[in-house]
Amino acid sequence: MFKLVVLATVVAVLHAAVIQHSMHRAPSLRAKMVREGTWQKRVIEILKKKVDLKTGSQLIPDYYDDFYLINITIGTPPQPFTVVPDTGSSNLWVINSHCDQWACTNTDGVPKKHLFNAGDSDTLRLLNQEFDIEYGSGYCSGNLGVDVAGLTVKQQTFGIATYIADVFGEQPIDGIMGLGWPALAVDNVVPPMQNLLPQLDKPLFTVWLDRKVKLDHGGPAGRITYGGLDTQNCDSTVNYVSLTSKTYWQFAQDGFQIGSYKYTNLNQVISDTGTSWIGAPQIVLDNVATITGGKFDDQNNFYTVPCDTKNLPDLVFTIGGQNYHVPQVEYVLDLGVGNGQCVLTFLPMTSNGYMPSWILGDTFIRSFCNVYDIGQGRIGFAKAHHNL
Repeated sequence: MFKLVVLATVVAVLHAAVIQHSMHRAPSLRAKMVREGTWQKRVIEILKKKVDLKTGSQLIPDYYDDFYLINITIGTPPQPFTVVPDTGSSNLWVINSHCDQWACTNTDGVPKKHLFNAGDSDTLRLLNQEFDIEYGSGYCSGNLGVDVAGLTVKQQTFGIATYIADVFGEQPIDGIMGLGWPALAVDNVVPPMQNLLPQLDKPLFTVWLDRKVKLDHGGPAGRITYGGLDTQNCDSTVNYVSLTSKTYWQFAQDGFQIGSYKYTNLNQVISDTGTSWIGAPQIVLDNVATITGGKFDDQNNFYTVPCDTKNLPDLVFTIGGQNYHVPQVEYVLDLGVGNGQCVLTFLPMTSNGYMPSWILGDTFIRSFCNVYDIGQGRIGFAKAHHNL
């Protein structure tokens, strides 16, 4: 069973019309590694993975910066887990209690992981099937199981991982909950959202992320609203655009602008809650750096600007004929680089013809609630409300 409890507020449980699921925040692994002087080595590993990435592999996820987490339970009685809600993938997996590798048992700077104990669930049905999900930064593997129970999803196929990549061991997470489309799911597993749909008032979910500048580790950081709009944290006006692919949450972007620089190419873009920054073509990054006065830090593989820089222009994304403005507070980040330098939250993207050339990650989503409309195959954007 996959039960949205612990931090979930269930509105109309019996009818399951709308379910609101609170999120909390994990600290930046990238910032920690920069401070410790170990990020340069990791950059080399990441770049090598990009070169080796096979055609058709999943996009390289950015699990190195601040990201947002939710608490779920699986099993009867319920076993709790902290997972990344990830619209850039479609599988649910958690860690097997039999995993004894470093990544599963590491407690250096992260909480002890919650591990799934198959013997403790009265309703688990193990499948005679292995799973293997490959990411750009590594992979996880193990066996598939189905757990049956509860008021929410009564049968959810999920991965019970006996191996996970080191990056997952370095983060305070027990797994990933994919919120992408079935076509993206490994082993043709039905994703959690598709199983939850029959119980929802509307076949959609809304993501609101709070601004990181005031967030503490573990504190309230956002909300996922299943079955409706988030009327408390999002503007009532939602502008929709049709999806161009039902794998990732993929759509067309008409253009991009910062200051005097305009990028007018029509590009494929994905909305990805599992990516912290903005992924963009290298030519765009170069021009963003020019406009902002950014300098490339070749050791750490990102652009920096002085932290006391003021009045930088908004990032302006044109989608479906609408302009979406992202302010400086969202794309200039203090990672503890030193020397008064802050980081521009951009990642270089290279499209090989199979992948989108842009990723709109949390830097964008904090400014605009994303409404993922499964029923009508579209995505919507509404101005996010913040107290700051």
